[in-house]
Amino acid sequence: MPGYQKDLEKFAGLDAQVVGVSVDSIFSHLEWQKSLGGFSYALASDFYPHGQVAEQYGVLRTGPPIPGISERAIFIIDKEGKIAFSHVYELSELPENEELLQALRKLQ
Repeated sequence: MPGYQKDLEKFAGLDAQVVGVSVDSIFSHLEWQKSLGGFSYALASDFYPHGQVAEQYGVLRTGPPIPGISERAIFIIDKEGKIAFSHVYELSELPENEELLQALRKLQ
C-alpha cells in the first residue's frame, strides 16, 4: 500500500481517490501505518462486524490457509457506484499501479 502513496497525484489526476480497506482493527492500522511512515489516504477498518465489507465483495477468506482475513483485491468503483474494475491478487503479489491507472483512464 505504500506504493499508492507515491502515485497519489496520478490517481487524483484521473479523478480517483485511494481508499484502503482491511479487516484489521483501527489500532492495528495505526501501528502498521506508523511503521511504514504513514499514508495520506484513507484506510478503513472492516473489523466489526468482522469482515462484513470483504464478505459483501466476495473476498473474505473463510477457509484455509488463513481464514478470517481478506484476499488482496483491488476494486475501482465508478461514479455511479458500480464496480468498473476488480482483480484478486496473491497475498505476496503487489499490484502494479500502472494497471490501475490504465483502468481509470478507460473510465475518462
